[in-house]
Amino acid sequence: MIITLERPFAASEKGKRANNEDCIHPLSELANPGQRLFIVCDGVGGAEKGEVASALACESFQTFFATFLDGNDPSEEFVNKAVQYTESCFEKYLSQYPDARGMATTLTLLYIGESGVTVAHIGDSRIYQLRKGKIIYKTADHSYVQSLIDAGEITKEEAAVHPKKNIITRAICGAAHSVNADVDFIRNIQDGDFFFLCTDGVTDCFPDDKLSGLFATGRSAEAIKDLLIERCSIESKDNFSFYILPVQKIQKNAGYKQYLQSILLNF
Repeated sequence: MIITLERPFAASEKGKRANNEDCIHPLSELANPGQRLFIVCDGVGGAEKGEVASALACESFQTFFATFLDGNDPSEEFVNKAVQYTESCFEKYLSQYPDARGMATTLTLLYIGESGVTVAHIGDSRIYQLRKGKIIYKTADHSYVQSLIDAGEITKEEAAVHPKKNIITRAICGAAHSVNADVDFIRNIQDGDFFFLCTDGVTDCFPDDKLSGLFATGRSAEAIKDLLIERCSIESKDNFSFYILPVQKIQKNAGYKQYLQSILLNF
């Protein structure tokens, strides 16, 4: 399967916060249709350097994938080895800067592979797949309110205004509190689909119904980016970051050499 992207669009903004603890990979100005790995992280910690945590996670995952991925689609085991590598990088940093202990980060990761798309997440940053505005895939938050929803104790509507809605139950914070990512492999992909990675600074402003409406209008990815920034700049109380990945074309049963040729044509 050859997955050809249109130009990706992204943003990572501090919003109304004093500093930006989010981080994305690649940087928005470096994104191109040939990119295969996309990451959005939301750092946790404030004075404990959440911005270091998110940046270190982006760097560590990119390094692990570039060094060890052998051309095959990353397996669940491979992704979680990347998580372990990242945790070891955290421990190395914390040994040098013990005042940063307590820093942590969420993770959303998407990899464009030879047979589909691999997605992974930790925390309450999300990954969506949208088709003509319909959400056909969405990650489940690792959060306190999601656990209440799963237990049938509150509704999704109640979760949106719950006083503890920002408490996450899983984050990357070092080997002392090792975690695993939830990993999925998406093969049901069509021309015109969108993949969307974002932090909770975005989903606080765009619940699922409004997000669906935004992607249902036939707007370009760039226009969607501009509307997301405009609204989040006004309404979000948090940093906000996202990646918009528009699928231009899916070609079935194509070899890897053809895949590389399709990538070169986009430069």
